[in-house]
Amino acid sequence: MSSTFFIPAVNIMGTGCLDEAMDAIRKYGFRNALIVTDTGLAKAGVATMIAEKLAIQDIDSVIFDGAKPNPSIANVELGLGLLKESRCDFVVSLGGGSPHDCAKGIALCATNGGTIRDYEGVDQSTKPQLPLIAINTTAGTASEMTRFCIITDESRHVKMAIVDRNVTPLLSVNDPTLMVAMPMGLTAATGMDALTHAIEAYVSTAANPITDACALKAITLISNNLRLAVRDGSDMIARENMAYAQFLAGMAFNNASLGYVHAMAHQLGGFYDLPHGVCNAVLLPHVQSFNALVCADRLTDVARAMGADIHGFSPEEGAQAAIAAIRTLARDVEIPAGLRELGARLNDIPVLASNALKDACGLTNPRAADQRQIEEIFRNAF
Repeated sequence: MSSTFFIPAVNIMGTGCLDEAMDAIRKYGFRNALIVTDTGLAKAGVATMIAEKLAIQDIDSVIFDGAKPNPSIANVELGLGLLKESRCDFVVSLGGGSPHDCAKGIALCATNGGTIRDYEGVDQSTKPQLPLIAINTTAGTASEMTRFCIITDESRHVKMAIVDRNVTPLLSVNDPTLMVAMPMGLTAATGMDALTHAIEAYVSTAANPITDACALKAITLISNNLRLAVRDGSDMIARENMAYAQFLAGMAFNNASLGYVHAMAHQLGGFYDLPHGVCNAVLLPHVQSFNALVCADRLTDVARAMGADIHGFSPEEGAQAAIAAIRTLARDVEIPAGLRELGARLNDIPVLASNALKDACGLTNPRAADQRQIEEIFRNAF
């Protein structure tokens, strides 16, 4: 079976690498940037700092801080309007998954026309997007380096999964010094998001030796560093290790894709506007319990990567050890115990399950499920 490996052309990472990245941006010859970010980073002055660094490189910019959590079609359209009005020739996304996804939507529509709704699904665009430089401030989503773009269609109350080689950024930047200000809750949620990426990619039906290596290393780094990063946000070793871990997890799922955790979490985010990483963390052990019937060997590898003592275990026992390790890590970083705590409602489960089965992320889950089984997983997660 053939495989295609997607990754940005250039990826700059490591503590203090932002200035090196700015020099690289200058060499592309761009003149006018649309900086896509959120209100928090704009108010904190981070977006202005990036604009000033671009100005030193003789690059003009305008800031669009309208990327909301779970960015919507309306957010994309507003940003696209500002891009056209300001005649920007490239886009800089600054933040976590929400600004990156919003920027991808803007950049894709800028060259392909239409609305972002037109590109739902796999490789629906025909032209490369406007060049996108993705500067990351969280350690979780890996959206700064993937071909995934998740946009909420508020009229349908669903998150659209846009999986398109043309939304892959040109350059990704991961400087852990930009991640130090992340609060504990966001550090925990994004870290568990990265763990979900790695585990879903490892058990995916599209996994290959390259994605396996990335996923297992990511799992180990997350298991060894997430608690430290949550406990002390100024621990630069833990921050840098988490930056590498989330990037490795991104390399894994960007090419092996995901599974039912994401297909289901997208519905919770679209329906209730809930934080994506927390939804993933709550669902992860329940989906892997469902998957264990067909991929116990792989989940045993996950347990080993998470540091569990599985000497002499059968594959079935190893899979249970992996699920226990996931639950323990989630509890240690204070992830809510169930969907009820997040405000989800039992009577919405049939709609959530129906929409989850339409999500492209579920296509590579190792065990196929029907409506009744997805509903049961949702109920178990309450």
